[in-house]
Amino acid sequence: METASFAPNDLIVGDIPVVTRTVTIASGQDLKRGAVLGEITANSKHVLSLAAANDGSEEPACILAFDVDASGGDVEAQAYFGAAVDAAKLDLGAGHDAASVEEAFRRKGAALFVRRLD
Repeated sequence: METASFAPNDLIVGDIPVVTRTVTIASGQDLKRGAVLGEITANSKHVLSLAAANDGSEEPACILAFDVDASGGDVEAQAYFGAAVDAAKLDLGAGHDAASVEEAFRRKGAALFVRRLD
C-alpha cells in the first residue's frame, strides 16, 4: 500500500478557503512558489507582476502555487485565486510590496489576503 505524508504549507495561513485554477505561465520565466502573477491582457498568459509593466500584468491577479520553470516554453500551472498568504513568503516583482499587492487583490474583489505574521 502506498502512503502519503502531509507537510504544512508555510505560504498558506489562516482559514480562508483555498481556491486554485490552472493558468498559463508565459515562456522565458523560472518562477518560485509564492510568485505574485499578473495576467497579460493580449494573450491571458501570466508573468511575474511588475508595477512598471503596461500590458495588464502590472495588476497582481493570483499567486503561483508551485515552482515552475517555463524557460523553454509556456507551461500550465496551478495558481491561488483564494487563500490567506504569508507576506514574507511572497515573491514580489519590482515596484510591488505586500501592501500594493493586497490593495490590488481588494480592487479585483479577489479572495486573496496578504497577512504579516511578524
